[in-house]
Amino acid sequence: MGKKAVKVAAETLKGKSITLIFHSPLKRTKMSAEIVGKILKIAPKPDKRLRELQFGIFNNKGLDGMWNAFKTEEERINKGSEGGESYKEILDRMMDFLKETDEKYKGRNILIVSHECPLFLLQGKVMGFMIRETIEQFPTEKRIHKAEIRELNPYTKGEEDDDLLRRIKISQKEFKEGKGKILRSLEDLM
Repeated sequence: MGKKAVKVAAETLKGKSITLIFHSPLKRTKMSAEIVGKILKIAPKPDKRLRELQFGIFNNKGLDGMWNAFKTEEERINKGSEGGESYKEILDRMMDFLKETDEKYKGRNILIVSHECPLFLLQGKVMGFMIRETIEQFPTEKRIHKAEIRELNPYTKGEEDDDLLRRIKISQKEFKEGKGKILRSLEDLM
């Protein structure tokens, strides 16, 4: 996989009118963004809000221990591990990025290179799901994979939010809405 898969994925983005690339500052996403940037002739920009889940006391340890440390789904959503982030905190920073980027770069197609966890939470939010529903709708095998590209096709409720989300492309983590019906407007979920 690796660099070769990123190059293949990047080639599919030619002709998509992408004008900006933002990436997590972590090494693997920075490298992926640089490969895509070279192919699309766009200088990628880092943004710390796109980083991976902060694991806290579980940093550099197996993830099984971290997931087993939560007694309930509610803890993972609202509390997170000691010194780490909750799903709610991750989603808050991703939505902050999305709104700020839209305000600053209105009308431009933007590629986001990030990580599975932040992107699957953002995808669920855009589709109108609460965090718990997102977890149910996107088990691990349905989440974004390395070098996968998905286009964000947002729901149509809420003119302002629809306009914001329609104009932002998300990749390597990019999302595609799929065939699910949207149940709520973004305003209801904030």
